[in-house]
Amino acid sequence: MATVSIKEVARRARVSVGTVSNVLNGRATVAAATRRRVLDVIAELGYVRNDSARQLRAGRSRTLAMVALDLANPFFTDVMRGAEIAAEDGGVNVMVLNSGEDPQRERRHLDLLSQQRVLGVLITPVDETHDAQLDGLVERGIPVVLVDRGSSSFHRCSVAVDDVLGGRLAGDHLRGQGHHRIAFAGGPFSLRQVADRHAGLTAALGDGPQLRLVTTANLSVAAGRSAGREIADLPAGTRPTAVFCANDLIALGVLQEMTARGVRVPHDVAIVGYDDIEFAAAAAVPLSSVRQPREQLGRAAAQLLLEEVNEPDTHQHRHVVFRPELVVRRSSSPSTPTTGTTT
Repeated sequence: MATVSIKEVARRARVSVGTVSNVLNGRATVAAATRRRVLDVIAELGYVRNDSARQLRAGRSRTLAMVALDLANPFFTDVMRGAEIAAEDGGVNVMVLNSGEDPQRERRHLDLLSQQRVLGVLITPVDETHDAQLDGLVERGIPVVLVDRGSSSFHRCSVAVDDVLGGRLAGDHLRGQGHHRIAFAGGPFSLRQVADRHAGLTAALGDGPQLRLVTTANLSVAAGRSAGREIADLPAGTRPTAVFCANDLIALGVLQEMTARGVRVPHDVAIVGYDDIEFAAAAAVPLSSVRQPREQLGRAAAQLLLEEVNEPDTHQHRHVVFRPELVVRRSSSPSTPTTGTTT
């Protein structure tokens, strides 16, 4: 006779796996009627808790860890919020660590999490070529899910956005606005998101508009201001008339520098960012931006991780890819209202 899984109990009782877990662990957060329904389904199906999985988890805290790439970027704050919602539904906590785009710091964090035997790790890695440490966590029974990163590994799940498509959306928009000299501002290109967004822009422009690359050391507002200075210092006849930025922080920095130099946005230079953080719409000139479903990314990643923790024998690794959308505002279209969405 096939073993009944906790997912089957949840499905039959029409509740989440986290709710079934809360009932099994005697938590008072479940309504009485829901608890009764779950217990009836458990009795009906003859569900027996997986003792080996319980023993595997016994030496760990009831905590998932999230290693964010840069908590100074509001994008990762929103991703973290989504992960917290899913973790709370699953009856566990989330511990957040910040790598600050520093690979050495990231390695120290992962060593610490391995020692603490956390339930699992959500991570946006600084350098995707160093998979050995992540593989080591998996070998120790600590599942890993990549966040805002695709994965070619069969040993872990991943949740990402189609950044090549996002770059195409920005490129199609700027080309449609009649721009013939376009800059891409962002870096480093060791970050897959940066490389993919640039690749999408390049594909959209084809052999048409001229493309100038303005590389930055990181994805901060300060780096954006530096990129803005480089662009503003170009002669008016060769200066790009549009800039696609690798994220909104870069875009905000470019906008600040253009404003300080008296370069009009969008009349002299149009700007498109990426992520659509809250500050994009609130900028002095509201920023057009490629929107990512930030909270959905975090929620989906945490759900995959909890599924692997709760059902290690039946879990199948999946790579979830969300579609971005372009939100057009005044920074790239003088005739466009302050809000508007195209996909």
